[in-house]
Amino acid sequence: MIFSNMVLIPKCKSRVILFLWLLGIIALLNGSAVEARIRRYKWEVKYEYKSPDCLKKLVITINGGTPGPTITALQNDTIIVELTNGLLTENVAIHWHGIRQIGTPWFDGTEGVTQCPILPGTTFKYQFVVDRAGTYLYHAHYGMQREAGLYGSIIVGLPDGKSEPFTYDYDRNIILNDWYHKSTYEQAAGLSAIPFQWVGEPQSLLIHGRGKFNCSTLTTPSLDAGICNATNPDCEAFRLIAVPGKTYRLRISSLTALSALSFQIEGHNMTVVEADGHYVEPFVVQNLFLYSGETYSVLVKADQDPTRNYWITSNIVGRSAPNTPPGLGVFVYYPNHPRRSPPTTPPPPPLWNNTDPRLAQSHAIKARQGYIHTPPSRSDRVIVFLNTQNTINGNVRWSVNNVSFALPHTPYLIALKENLTHVFDQNPPPDGYDFQNYDIRIVQENRNATSSNGVYRLNFNSTVDIILQNANSMSNDTSETHPWHLHGHDFWVLGYGEGKFDMFNDPKKYNLVNPIMKNTVPVHPYGWTALRFRADNPGAWAFHCHIESHFYMGMGVVFAEGIDKVGKLPSSVMGCGETQGLYRP
Repeated sequence: MIFSNMVLIPKCKSRVILFLWLLGIIALLNGSAVEARIRRYKWEVKYEYKSPDCLKKLVITINGGTPGPTITALQNDTIIVELTNGLLTENVAIHWHGIRQIGTPWFDGTEGVTQCPILPGTTFKYQFVVDRAGTYLYHAHYGMQREAGLYGSIIVGLPDGKSEPFTYDYDRNIILNDWYHKSTYEQAAGLSAIPFQWVGEPQSLLIHGRGKFNCSTLTTPSLDAGICNATNPDCEAFRLIAVPGKTYRLRISSLTALSALSFQIEGHNMTVVEADGHYVEPFVVQNLFLYSGETYSVLVKADQDPTRNYWITSNIVGRSAPNTPPGLGVFVYYPNHPRRSPPTTPPPPPLWNNTDPRLAQSHAIKARQGYIHTPPSRSDRVIVFLNTQNTINGNVRWSVNNVSFALPHTPYLIALKENLTHVFDQNPPPDGYDFQNYDIRIVQENRNATSSNGVYRLNFNSTVDIILQNANSMSNDTSETHPWHLHGHDFWVLGYGEGKFDMFNDPKKYNLVNPIMKNTVPVHPYGWTALRFRADNPGAWAFHCHIESHFYMGMGVVFAEGIDKVGKLPSSVMGCGETQGLYRP
C-alpha cells in the first residue's frame, strides 16, 4: 500500500491514477487538454425535385437538401466523408474548396486532376485534415454539377483556448448563388454547339438556397400547372433573426455559376474581418462585392430601429442582367414577426458597370496586423496568363496564352505519379504571350487558339509569380471579370492594376509588407492581378476560372510539383483511363 492524497490506495490502482494525472499535466503544459477529433459524415448525393426560386426542377441534393450539410470542425480535426453516388446515371466528385490537402492531394476532389469520378451506385471515402481555422466551401467538381445545387460550407474554428482578434455574439453562415432553370446538360450542349449557344444570365439569385422567380414571366405554358408556385415553402425568403444590440459574424460566401455579386443589409454597416480563411485589417463597407469561390466574414451590429425589419439583398455586378431579380432576404429584429416585410423598398444596387468601387475593395483587403505572413521578397519564376476568348475548329473557347485547357482521360496526379507520360501532352504550355504587340482592348483579327492538356511543372519549394492579364473578348468593348481559384495553396495578392501589366515598372508597386493571402481572386476588366505562392505542396493542382461555363470552355491550367514526394496513391481514386481495373473501394 502507498499513500496518495492521504488515502490508502492499492499500489496497482495508484499507478494508473498517477499516470493519468501526469498525462493531464503534460496536456495542460502544451496549452490544450483536447486532442484533434475525427468528424464523420455519411452523405448520399441524388437528384430530387426542388423549387429554390419557386420553379420546380431537378436539383442535386445531399441527404435531401441544398445547400448541403455544413461541415463544422476545429483546426487540425480530421474530416471523413463517406459519399454515396445516388445519381444513377451520372458520375460525381466533390472538391473541398480552400482546404490545402497537405499530405492528401488525392482527396482534393477534382475529377480528371486528382481522382477518377465516383461512379453511380458506389461509395467513396474522402479523408483529410482541416489545418487552418476559417470559412471554406465544398462543391461538385465534375462537369457543371456545382450549379445544379451540389455545394455547402466548411466552418473551421480555433482550438479550445485560442481566440480570434475580434469579438461577436453569434455566428451565422450565408451562401450566395445564381440559379438557372435549364439543366447543366442543356447548358453544356449549347456551349459545345456550332453555332455557339451562350447560357445567358441567370433566372434568379439565391440567398442560402432561396430566391424568388416571378412565375408570371414564364413565356411558355407548362404541362404542370404547379411547376411555378410563389407560395411554395422551398422559396420562402431567407431570414436572419437578430437580437437588438448584439454583434453577428456573418460568413458570406459566393458559389455563383457566372455572376459577380454585391451584398448588403439595408441600413447596416459591415466590417470585413476575414477573407478565404485569413484575418483582414478591418474596414467598413455598405456593399460587399463577392466573386465566385470567395469567402468573407463580416461583423454586423444590430444597432438600428428594432421595431422594424430590414432587407438583405444580393445583386449582379459586372454584367448587364436587367431580367434577373435581386436576391432578397430579411434581417429580422427580434421579437418582430419573421414574416413581417420591411416597410421600405429594397435598397438600390451599385451600378453594374462601375468598376471603381470593386477595384477599391480589392485594394483595401490587407492582412491584419499581428497576423501577417510575409511573402518571399522575390520569385524564382514569373508566369503571365493572358485571358482570352477564342475559336477552335468553329467552337467558342476560353484560353490562357492562346491555349484552351482540356482534361485527359487519366487524372494528372495518377499519370504523374505512375510516370504514364503518354496520357497527356508532355510539351509545357507557354509562360507568356506577345507582350509587345498584343492589344488587350480590341477584338483580335486572328481569334484561333489551340487545345492542350499539358501541365506547368514547378520546381518544388520554388516561389512562383502569376500575373493574370485580362483582355477584350470576341465582342467589342467587352472584358469580363474572372475569379481565379488555386487548389492546394494560398497565395499572396501582391497587387491589382488597370490596363496592360508592365513587367518592368509594375512589380515595383507590389505590396510586400502586408498582402492578404487568399485562394480565390478576381482579375478585373482590362486589368491585371499579381499573385505569389510557394510550390511547397506535393501534388497536381488545378488553377482555373471559377465561372462554371468558362472552366468548361477551357479557362484553366494545372500545376505539378514535388510529385516524387507524393505518397502511395489509394486505389479508390483510380478506375478510369489507363487505371481501369485498378479501382478498389
